[in-house]
Amino acid sequence: MTASPRRAVFLDRDGVLNRSRVVDGVPRPPASVAELDLEPGTRDVCDRLHGAGLLLIVVSNQPDVARGTLTIETVEELNRELRARLPLDDVRICPHDDADRCACRKPEPGMLIDAAADWGIELRRSFMVGDRWRDIEAGQRAGCRTVFVDRGYPERGPEGQDLTVGQLEEAVPWILDRA
Repeated sequence: MTASPRRAVFLDRDGVLNRSRVVDGVPRPPASVAELDLEPGTRDVCDRLHGAGLLLIVVSNQPDVARGTLTIETVEELNRELRARLPLDDVRICPHDDADRCACRKPEPGMLIDAAADWGIELRRSFMVGDRWRDIEAGQRAGCRTVFVDRGYPERGPEGQDLTVGQLEEAVPWILDRA
């Protein structure tokens, strides 16, 4: 007997779970645990989704590691703190930049595909939630339904997302109705 495939909500980190610092119009990650502020309602959202049987997996581009402006140790410390505050099943990061042409940097779907293989996740029954076009495209390429959290960044927006919300908590009923 095989276990039935699992469902997941893949969540971008900065700008979805925690606040991004916007510098010169560009969203940036917190530089330390002291700067790690959860977005309003994040704990409740995660509790509700996790309580409904959905895996919660963070998939986050962290190119500042490759750029030398943030250490991998700081990123890991931020992720440990986030896991201490929220019921997350897994946290995956891509420390590369575009020039590295890796399979894990969103919009490539590598982090989602690898997590699906490790956790037995059925991607077509899962969701990708992000605040930038790269998140949405990665989710689409992986075969997930997608939710765009519109933070109003002055940059290219996504195309073809299944749902657009202003706050993460607005997506919960829609996700739960389709999970």
